[in-house]
Amino acid sequence: MTAAPAPVPTPAPSTPLATALARGPLVLDGGLSNQLAAQGCDLSDELWSARLLADDPGQIEQAHAAYVRAGARVLITSSYQATFEGFARRGLGPEEAAGLLRRSVELARQAAGAAGAGEDARGEREVWVAASVGPYGAMLADGSEYRGRYGLSVGELERFHRPRIEALVAAGPDVLALETVPDTDEARALLAAVRGCGVPVWLSYSVVGERTRAGQSLAEAFALAADDEQVIAVGVNCCEPRDVDRAVEIAARTTGKPVVVYPNSGEEWDARARDWRGRAHFDPERVGAWQAAGARLIGGCCRVGPDRIAELARLLDTGDDREVPRHPETHHPEIHHPENG
Repeated sequence: MTAAPAPVPTPAPSTPLATALARGPLVLDGGLSNQLAAQGCDLSDELWSARLLADDPGQIEQAHAAYVRAGARVLITSSYQATFEGFARRGLGPEEAAGLLRRSVELARQAAGAAGAGEDARGEREVWVAASVGPYGAMLADGSEYRGRYGLSVGELERFHRPRIEALVAAGPDVLALETVPDTDEARALLAAVRGCGVPVWLSYSVVGERTRAGQSLAEAFALAADDEQVIAVGVNCCEPRDVDRAVEIAARTTGKPVVVYPNSGEEWDARARDWRGRAHFDPERVGAWQAAGARLIGGCCRVGPDRIAELARLLDTGDDREVPRHPETHHPEIHHPENG
């Protein structure tokens, strides 16, 4: 029996993401986990969607493709909760784990091509891939990413992050998303771990009000990246939508860099009841104010699905007519992790 030919790799965009951001705003994707849940995936697992990298990678590609059709121009990979330590608990060795990390980038790249993304004469249909580098607390799967200050030194955190950053870089992403960072110690560790890797990064904190989850001022937090040329954007994610306005202003004023924002829906996860509480108040109409304040990468995190991303794309007037999904957003089946969804 003749083996099927290997798929032709989807090429990376010819335009650097930093160059595209200088031209105008771009739409990020939304929550990966809620889209996977809408597709019928069981995410009741400590590895969250990272489990599907090994068990059902086609579901991840399908979820990415839904966001491309909705108008997303930047896809964040399913590697938020993917670590060598987490995979080791499942009996996977370093080589297998590194392969799964690389796969997360490859799946996003393939989805961009399969969903019809390409480049027109102005480069307006290019889709970039951001390799997610989640915080140390995501590996613990106990909500620590909402608190930070794990009792580890900056050096220890740097040593934790470096191996998976190297694995992700080997897959050739367009940018590394250092996301949902809860405190300045971890930000310092991440910036040290990516230094010299050859891939640009964005740095995105999870915040409450005008402070990081660990309580540091956002001006102090963003200042860490102000003079770092490898950092092409700074901002916030996995936060209340109402906290975005001031965060964008502080990020832009402190660093002078493009700002990235992708908040949650606004609902709150009740861990005891294992259900969502409150009302979704993610309002795509706020995109104008965010853009005016300096936001250039705009999308959603937990519970923000392709339908909301399609609204954002229309409001940003990208010129693309994109598919509006017909399925409702769904809630996570188990404990809440912010992994871009």
